[in-house]
Order: sequence, then C-alpha cells, then structure tokens
Amino acid sequence: MNHSHPQRPSGQARRRVLGAIVATGALLLAACGSTSETPGPAASEPGGAAGDTTAVKVGVIPIVDVAPIYLGKEKGFFTEEGLDLTLETAQGGAAIVPGVVSGQYQFGFSNTISLLLASSKDLPLKVVSNGVAASADPAKDFGGIVVKADSPIQGIADLAGKKIGVNTLNNIQTTTINELVRAAGGDPSGIQYVELAFPDIPPAVASGDIDAGQLVEPFLTIAKNQGDRYIGSNYAGLMPELTVAMYFTSANYAQSDPEVVEAFTAAMKKSLAYAAEHPDEARAILGTYTKIDPEVSAAVTLPGWPEEINRDSVQKLSDLAVQDKLLDSAPDLDALLP
Repeated sequence: MNHSHPQRPSGQARRRVLGAIVATGALLLAACGSTSETPGPAASEPGGAAGDTTAVKVGVIPIVDVAPIYLGKEKGFFTEEGLDLTLETAQGGAAIVPGVVSGQYQFGFSNTISLLLASSKDLPLKVVSNGVAASADPAKDFGGIVVKADSPIQGIADLAGKKIGVNTLNNIQTTTINELVRAAGGDPSGIQYVELAFPDIPPAVASGDIDAGQLVEPFLTIAKNQGDRYIGSNYAGLMPELTVAMYFTSANYAQSDPEVVEAFTAAMKKSLAYAAEHPDEARAILGTYTKIDPEVSAAVTLPGWPEEINRDSVQKLSDLAVQDKLLDSAPDLDALLP
C-alpha cells in the first residue's frame, strides 16, 4: 500500500494507515484485565531535560514479557543512562504503534508481526531493542497451544480443520500456527480462528466452544492448572529463540534524538541481561504492575530475554506473513531493525 508514495504519507493517508494498524491489532492485549493506572505526568517535553535526565515515556502492556523494563527501572539502569522513565500501560500494541508514531510515547513495545505490518504500510518505525523471545525448548515455552485433557487432538497436525481461539486475528498467532500445521503435514486452510481475549480462552476451551486455544503466560499456567493439555509452542516450535516482540521508536525520533535512543538501548540491554540472570527478581517484579496471583507468578514459564534480536527469526516471520497474505511484500528489514 502507498507504493506510489516514496515520501511519508499525507495526513489523511497516515490517519487511514493508523486506523488499519489499530484494526490489525497486536500480539498481547492487556491480558491481565483492564488497568486503572494513571498515565505519568509529562515532566518535560519529549527529549527535554529535567535536571540532568531526559524524560521519556514508553508504552507497554501489563504482561510477563515486559518484566525486564520494570526491573531495569527499579535497578536504576535508565537513570544511569540519563533517562527519567515513565511506563504507561496500553491495551496492546495496536494502541502503542500509533502512540509512538504520534509522539504520545517516545518508545513502545509490540510484537514482531505488528511491527512488520506497520513498516510495510510506510509507518516510519525503528526498532531499538530486543523485547522478548521464545525459549530454546519447544516443549517448555511461555506461549503455546492447549486443548482439553480428553480432547482427541493429540498433536499439531490434528489442528487442521479445528476451531482455535487466538487473541488477535491475522497476526503472529495465526501465522505461526498455520506454519506449524503445514510442517506437521496438515492443511491450515480449514482452521477457523476465533478472536478472544486471553482470559476468555481457557473457559472457551473448557466449554467446548473452541477446540484449542493459543495462550501466553500467565494464562498458559492457569489453563494447565485447570487441567488443560499443552500440545506445543507456536513460538519455539516454529524456531527456538524466536524474536516475538521488540521495543521501537519513530524514525523521526531516532533521527532527532539519537543520543536518547542510544541511552535507551543501552539501558534495555542491561535490563534484559539482568532479568535473564535473575529470574526470581523478574518473577517478583510482576506483582508491581500486574494482578497475577503470587502462586501463578512462581509457576509461570519465563520467556527468553536475550540482548540481541534474532534476525533470522524476524525474516522467517516476514516470509510467513507474505505467505499468509498479511503483507503484500516483505518490508525492508535493514530499515526497520537496528
């Protein structure tokens, strides 16, 4: 789209594109229920200094995946880099992408497919840091597919022709599941995807309204505790250490405030490394920004938080999005990625 416009889209075109991104949705809706958290005050204009620090706002989702940034803020990694960090929770990446483009946030967190979709629609985004990755073990990951304990579905190939609950249609869940079914020898064309919020998927599996559901933590652990059977990960099962989501900024902000972007990237690398090395502290921080039960928090499978983006996995997701016709053509990864 907008193939005839090498320059940035007009205001009207940009509004249409933003609307398309909002409609497209993102991987992780506000899975832990709506948040009443009040947005932090705008201490200074974006890029303006407050004392010796620069105030920046980051749009995040109140889920397990973003534990490193909360942990990094608590540990002072962002302050050390001269940043006064405000974390604002949003309903999902669907709200965060246009929020970053409009300047409401200086940085945001969104899943890889949503960022590829935005990039393909000429939205000027620039990834600045890894966000979250699948585990190296497809048998134990923070995201995966569950069925009822007595379901006749025994493996991924059995999902062909079934009704599967996902939190967002035509995005990372559907694309990865389709490819797993193909790889297992099944035909994904007959799968009926049903859009449900993560908290609504376990009850829908239990009632038989859907045959299977894709979940991320903590809902994956909740479903297992209720007796559901895990049949595999659509993340690590597709590619171990798959880059599922990343932190990003607008191309304009990356150009106007490169020192701030560099500082944010450095603080995020410290935060990711610290969270990966201190899983108990990562679990403990969850209770400060989510409503996760402490027992569930102790049991969840934590995702991977590598410092570096797995570029091969981003290329894989891009290729699959083209195959599933979510993208007309593959976006320029050199322009999107660091």
